[in-house]
Amino acid sequence: MKQKLTIVKVGGAVVEDETQLTQLLKDFSAIEGKKVLIHGGGRRATQVAASLGIESKMVGGRRITDADMLSVVTMVYGGLVNKSLVARLQANGVNALGLTGADINVIRSHKRPIKDGIDFGFVGDVDKADGQMLSHLIESGITPVMAPLTHDGEGHILNTNADTIASETAKALAPFYDVTLIYSFEKKGVLRNPDDDNSVIPTITRADFEHYKADGTISGGMLPKIENALNAIDAGVSRVIITLATAIDGQSGTQIF
Repeated sequence: MKQKLTIVKVGGAVVEDETQLTQLLKDFSAIEGKKVLIHGGGRRATQVAASLGIESKMVGGRRITDADMLSVVTMVYGGLVNKSLVARLQANGVNALGLTGADINVIRSHKRPIKDGIDFGFVGDVDKADGQMLSHLIESGITPVMAPLTHDGEGHILNTNADTIASETAKALAPFYDVTLIYSFEKKGVLRNPDDDNSVIPTITRADFEHYKADGTISGGMLPKIENALNAIDAGVSRVIITLATAIDGQSGTQIF
């Protein structure tokens, strides 16, 4: 019987909210057994870029990453946000280690090709995550804290969507553990009505997703999040839950089947 492993992905909005972040780190530290934390940080990157006179360009909620912006996200995600989270987890009694995809070759990707005339720049689409290498760290009593950066094996860092990092990490670890993946953010789950915080959809199957996508119930940034969640389930991840950052015990939110 596989040991349980909990992977929690925390979004950039929560990282920027001190009250929510403090509670999330406390709750994450209290999770029993083996665990992994994956973080975003887009809002902080936008702030730092603006302070340096670098414009943030977005298409469909995704960041265009030119050479200047790549420098910013590498500093912010791999340094400022990642190491702050690691230090705070140590203070909570969690022996954490910060990683980008380049560290120990844990996540390899390729530069996203131009599609529909859109060049996202130095953005990576994941080819492979090394679950065995991560499992060696986890079995050594280490809690990986993963930044949304990968590499192409040719010396280049690539900006990579944190939800995708979470899904690919969960899929890579599924052969070794009974994996629960929790996407935590500022809402109680996937909402039927975006103006009603209590209109949480309790469960979503792939058929449900296609229906909600077609009628517009689910749109925008929630689309790739749920697509990543469904892909993780298809690849053997036991449970995927989308929930409030202060509710990462897995008892509420939207469960993906």
